[in-house]
Amino acid sequence: QVQLVESGGGLVQPGGSLRLSCAPSGFTLDYYAIGWFRQAPGKEREGVSCIGVGDGSTYYADSVKGRFTISRDNAKNTVFLQMNSLKPEDTAVYYCATDHPICDSSWYQRSEYDYWGQGTQVTVSS
Repeated sequence: QVQLVESGGGLVQPGGSLRLSCAPSGFTLDYYAIGWFRQAPGKEREGVSCIGVGDGSTYYADSVKGRFTISRDNAKNTVFLQMNSLKPEDTAVYYCATDHPICDSSWYQRSEYDYWGQGTQVTVSS
């Protein structure tokens, strides 16, 4: 059974940082791209970032470029999302997802992924 588990969310002040983790249960991440998504109350789930296998190509939504960094540690079987310079508008439940080995041109679309974690809450507030 394919499962993903996110962790690392919490409450942080504007300008602060958090690092989210995405770890699988029942499979290795070596052959899977991982996408990060977020969903704020009343809004659609949106793609934040994606990291592929092989050369580890990375992709970011314009809203987080320069502030967020996605990385993978295959030895730890974990993908990370380092979030810096957080803003109140980053507040959302963050999800990781997977289904295939590459981040293609549709990486940001929810429909591209079949396997999702349960999400972790990130709240940016003073």
